[in-house]
Amino acid sequence: METEKNRGSDSKGRVRMKMETFTIKVLKFLTKKGEVNKAEPPLDLKEAFSKFARGNQMKKDQLLRFMVEHQGENISTIEDLDKIVEKVLQVGSSSTKTSTTRFVDVYRKHGLSLNDFIDFLLLDDFNGPLKDEVHHDMNAPLSHYFMYTGHNSYLTGNQLTSESSDEPIIEALQQGVRVIELDLWPSKSSTKDGIKVVHGRTLTTPVSLSKCLESIKEYAFYKSDYPVILTLEDHLTPKHQLKFADMATQIFGEMLYCPRTDYLTEFPSPESLKKRIIISTKPPKEYPQFDSISKPMPNGSEPSEEESWGQELQDSLAKLNIEDKNESDEDQEDINTSDNKPNQQGARQYKHLITIHGGKSKGSMKDRLKDNTKVRRLSLSEKKLKSASETHGADLIRFTQKNILRVYPKGERVQSSNFRPYLGWLYGAQMVAFNMQGHGKSLRLMQGMFRANGGCGYVKKPEFLIRTLPHEEVFDPKKALPVKQILKVKVYKGDGWSSDFSATHFDLFSPPDFYTKVCIVGVPADSVKMKTSVKMDTWYPVWDEEFEFSLRVPELALLRIEVKDKDDGKDDFAGQTCLPISELRHGFRSVPLYDRKGKKFRSVKLLMRFKLEYIVL
Repeated sequence: METEKNRGSDSKGRVRMKMETFTIKVLKFLTKKGEVNKAEPPLDLKEAFSKFARGNQMKKDQLLRFMVEHQGENISTIEDLDKIVEKVLQVGSSSTKTSTTRFVDVYRKHGLSLNDFIDFLLLDDFNGPLKDEVHHDMNAPLSHYFMYTGHNSYLTGNQLTSESSDEPIIEALQQGVRVIELDLWPSKSSTKDGIKVVHGRTLTTPVSLSKCLESIKEYAFYKSDYPVILTLEDHLTPKHQLKFADMATQIFGEMLYCPRTDYLTEFPSPESLKKRIIISTKPPKEYPQFDSISKPMPNGSEPSEEESWGQELQDSLAKLNIEDKNESDEDQEDINTSDNKPNQQGARQYKHLITIHGGKSKGSMKDRLKDNTKVRRLSLSEKKLKSASETHGADLIRFTQKNILRVYPKGERVQSSNFRPYLGWLYGAQMVAFNMQGHGKSLRLMQGMFRANGGCGYVKKPEFLIRTLPHEEVFDPKKALPVKQILKVKVYKGDGWSSDFSATHFDLFSPPDFYTKVCIVGVPADSVKMKTSVKMDTWYPVWDEEFEFSLRVPELALLRIEVKDKDDGKDDFAGQTCLPISELRHGFRSVPLYDRKGKKFRSVKLLMRFKLEYIVL
């Protein structure tokens, strides 16, 4: 009996201790959650403030000197600074309106204290890491630019069973995507279109062509005034091609660009095509007068990408671990499967719309990349690109100096995942086509690249990919290259998680334990991963840690940043961004972070410093 009493007493004691521990953790958590960041400001920030301020306040003229001498801003008068501050007040996001308004008020009346100065540096609307306007030369031929490109732009999910809709097209255009892909098929329904947009030979549902074209017209220039390119995979009969031509002309009107000649010897520039929509597909063959044929017929070449999908669908359903298939089934997006003999009028009217002609899709890689007086577009699968880069690297780069190369995901990517885009860019491919619904690290790299040049969707290629060297040589990515630049990245502090996340999002009973990963994505010799220390139990981490990177091809390198919360198991995601290194603004910068899908958080950001040092070769 005594033993049972002792056991009962011990049990109650353990429960009491657990309850006390639980209560202590909760009180500790609630106390820390409400804490204001009392960490000492990083020394660099205090020194910069002391250098440019007089005493404890930084007046307008001192802030101007800081902006010019330390931040490298191209302004010269207080009036210039006033205009910028007013612009920040007007365009500031709703999440930063309070802090922006307070900064402007203090700036006008009193001058900035050290804390005001740090708050000012965290205003990413004003002090972000990249320029927010177009600043590349936009008067070169289209072939001189990387273009923000979508693949199967109408799909809402996976490549086999998801719905087709105009919503993904709208979302892509709102994000700045400039190249939209539509797969066109005759429709058996009694709709006025007679044409549907669908991923053929799969279980995906269709959407009407007119709905897609109307949405493209409405949202084409929502984010950027530079041209939208429609790449068409055409499975239409001659009759339906004529119907497409009529529909596109009627819906787009003056927006639709039609070249004056059947073939171009040089592509027009993005600047000359502002607010225009252009068509890219393989032109139909023209024959002497012939009666129309009621259904599309293959032209005797290799299968189109849609036909490849039909084969791959069976394989993927039969076998989850799909092995590489014969690559002759791929890279056929340029096929026009309706090369049966149309009448002259229909063929010419359809052909008249095409600015960027799809090139031939058969023959040896050497033949397909052969120079021609007529410029064109060639499509390759990611696997075919990898193979070509190993055997025909110089030919790829020569081809992309005048022509356009489009690279698209291999057929096995049924879940709409994406490949690493860097190889395509390294060999000059202008259209690296991505599944915009396939969120992941690869898409983050794509989003990072096209934050360049004001986010307009066109990024000028580096000169080494455009020019031919003496003795007809071109850039060789495999060659050992000297270091061109040293990039120094300093991570000072983070802010905004307590505003954007719930109190228990990261840890149930304590504040998060944040650390930051800082990585370079580029040629193999440049690629490296580093990370800060872990700051325990704080919503307001201060790291004050610097990293140094040696860069051989800084023109194409990306800086990938990711914050995580350290856990016993898998670390929790807390924000990410990706930035083109060639576009970084020097000095102290506020770096906004994004969620996994690339949507910007309302408040979460890092305060960082960027310094680039050039190596004299």
